[in-house]
Amino acid sequence: MGLSTEETERGLTTLVGRMTDGFSRLVSQHLALARIELMEDARTLGTDAARIAAFVPFVLVGYVFMCAALSVFLATWLGWAGSLAAVGALNLVGGGLGIARSAARLKGHRLMDDTTEELERSVAVLAQAPAPVARPQATALPPEARHGR
Repeated sequence: MGLSTEETERGLTTLVGRMTDGFSRLVSQHLALARIELMEDARTLGTDAARIAAFVPFVLVGYVFMCAALSVFLATWLGWAGSLAAVGALNLVGGGLGIARSAARLKGHRLMDDTTEELERSVAVLAQAPAPVARPQATALPPEARHGR
């Protein structure tokens, strides 16, 4: 006994419904993971930025005093103009190197690593999923193929 067309369509409808539910659940879980990970990254970056901002005034005051002391020390050999120019050039080089290093580190930091990995895994699994096999439809044999039955 073969399945009727109506039973086949009902089974296919059920399978499509399950697949749709599973896919929507997968997308919902990826969105939830992305939201949680984005909040965690934002909190971490915000905390780090606040710590930096809290210590910036101390660093600036100490830096100004160190530059002044170095200029006074070098003024003996280079004069005031030479010592100020030397300290300024040293600051430019050091600042440029620091900015370049920070920019390289920012480029290397990937946000939402876990979400990206999960999406890549899901895409790989979906790409490997076998295509549904089409079932042959039960058809009536033509009268000449029945051999007298």
